[in-house]
Amino acid sequence: MDRKECLDAAKQCVCSDRDQQYGSPAVNMKKIAEFWTTYKGVEFSPKDVAAMMTLVKIARISSGQAKSDNWVDGCGYLSIGCELENSDNECTVSTIKIQGD
Repeated sequence: MDRKECLDAAKQCVCSDRDQQYGSPAVNMKKIAEFWTTYKGVEFSPKDVAAMMTLVKIARISSGQAKSDNWVDGCGYLSIGCELENSDNECTVSTIKIQGD
């Protein structure tokens, strides 16, 4: 896979029907950030989630057992982080309540 194919595959992943399957990336990253914040007691932002999911892909690549989809997914997470960084509108999601709170 060359760089154009990798970027085209990432574009297909993040710009196709994923919104219908999982909701918008901004809302999804916000939900994940809220879960992580609740779980760890440390504040995470949606941009943190995009960066950290990229690091998951980098860890897989560094294992020596990398597959092309690790590179593709990494590009996808970075593009979502870029969009979040440059977004003028703040994503709003209700606070997640975990039983016992």
